[in-house]
Amino acid sequence: MVYILVGIAGFLFAFAFDWASLRNIPIMKQMFGIVALGLIAYATVMVCHTPAKLERPTFLLPLGAVFLVIFLCLLIYSLFIEIPFRTTYAQKGVGNQLIAEGTYALTRHPGVIWLFFVYISLILMFPSATLILAAVIWMLMDVIHVLVQDKLFFPKMFPQYHLYQQQTPFLIPNRQSISACLNTIRPRIKPTS
Repeated sequence: MVYILVGIAGFLFAFAFDWASLRNIPIMKQMFGIVALGLIAYATVMVCHTPAKLERPTFLLPLGAVFLVIFLCLLIYSLFIEIPFRTTYAQKGVGNQLIAEGTYALTRHPGVIWLFFVYISLILMFPSATLILAAVIWMLMDVIHVLVQDKLFFPKMFPQYHLYQQQTPFLIPNRQSISACLNTIRPRIKPTS
C-alpha cells in the first residue's frame, strides 16, 4: 500500500510541475518534473513486484510484454519526443508552441490513453490485486491531473488552447480525431528536386 501512496505523491508533483511552469520557476519546474516521473516509475516497478499474484493463463505474459513495449513507446513518444522537450521540461516557462498534430490530434491528452494501456499490459504480466488497485487509483489521479491542466493551466499557457479544445476530443478519440492523427503523424518527406 505504501507504493500506491508513493505513486499518488508522484502525481501531486506533476501538479506542482505545471504550477512551476506557469509561474516561470525553472529550477522548481525541473525538480518537480524529475521527482514526479521518478516516483511514478518507482512505485509502478515496486507494485509490479508484489508477491501476492493472481492466476493468469500463460499466454498473457508475452501478450502483455508486446503491449507494454508498444504502449510504453507511444507514451515516451507523446510526452518526450512529439512535444519540444527543452521548452516543455527544461527551460523557464511553458514555451509558446501548442502541439495539435500527431498523437495530440487524436486527443488533447494522449499520454493518459498510453498510460492506461501500459497499466493494462503490466496487469497482464504481473497480475495482482495490489497492481489492479494501484492502476485504478493512479489512472484516476492522471485523469484529475489532465482535467486540471485542461481547465486551469493550459488555457493560461497557450492563448489558442480554447480552439484546440473545440477541435480535439479530451480523452476519447473519435473518427475525425483518428483521421487527423493518422494524417499528421506520418513523416513528412520533402520531394527532392
